[in-house]
Amino acid sequence: MKLGLLTAMFGDKPLKDVLEMIRPLGLQTVELGAGNYPGDPHAPLQELLASKPKRDELKAMLKGEGLAISALSCHGNCLHPDAAFAKANAQVQSDAIRLAALLGIKVVNDFSGCPGSSPSSTQPNWVTCPWPPYFLDILEWQWEKRVIPYWTKQAKFASDHGVKVAFEMHPGFVVYNPETLLKLRKACGPSLGANFDPSHLFWQGIEPIEAVRALGKAIFHVHAKDSMVYEQNARVNGVLDTKHYGDEINRAWIFRTCGYGHGLEWWKDFVSTLRMVGYDYVLSIEHEDSLMSSWEGLTKATEFLKQVVITEKVTAMTWA
Repeated sequence: MKLGLLTAMFGDKPLKDVLEMIRPLGLQTVELGAGNYPGDPHAPLQELLASKPKRDELKAMLKGEGLAISALSCHGNCLHPDAAFAKANAQVQSDAIRLAALLGIKVVNDFSGCPGSSPSSTQPNWVTCPWPPYFLDILEWQWEKRVIPYWTKQAKFASDHGVKVAFEMHPGFVVYNPETLLKLRKACGPSLGANFDPSHLFWQGIEPIEAVRALGKAIFHVHAKDSMVYEQNARVNGVLDTKHYGDEINRAWIFRTCGYGHGLEWWKDFVSTLRMVGYDYVLSIEHEDSLMSSWEGLTKATEFLKQVVITEKVTAMTWA
């Protein structure tokens, strides 16, 4: 298993400067934004698609640092009811898949998206309860008319390019837990799977280690990010918290750097369970801890995760 980072945390700096910064950390991979919400400052999508010399330059730069690209990330909402917005997001996604194929990258990370409640909607509608019954009607319409048709087509497109699409299970989108991810995968094919980020599961009350067991081979990529539920707030108002992420003292939960939400014992079990289900790829550090700078969050996460990551291949069981 390897350690890497999502470089979006340093999106204000040129990639060359980022690589110089992280050199002392001994990381092995980078995950590059390819547009939509992460932006594409370190992997300019159209420029790289149009120019083999630019692609070769990028690969040479990373090879010189001993780094590989773990994934391209283009998190967006390709199912948005605003047709122009959805089309733009979908184009970025398709182009990211094309670029991944050209660069020899096997994974593109994204969100599953969320439609509106009807053909006339102007904003997404994330359904969270089954009653009144019109919510179930909305959910059925979303999946049958928008979600499954779109992702069936895109799953084939990705597969045709030798690429897998990995969904970050994120509330606000139709795939937000293992059940919804497996539902979409079953409907649309095995080229769809998970970019497993435990931070979004913790605050929903999901135990990520159990979720790893449930997903198994459907895990294509892993984000290393933690979160912390503050029970004194959650016990009063629950965890569906719409307060700004900067209002840390009053929120039910916030994102944390690895180790600041859950300790070594939990993370060791998490990494071990990933290996049990056959995942032996990357832990890609994503920084969204509002109590730390990006650099401090990255360095602390790196130091912490080096204590838990399993890097060598299993040897023969001489004792069995």
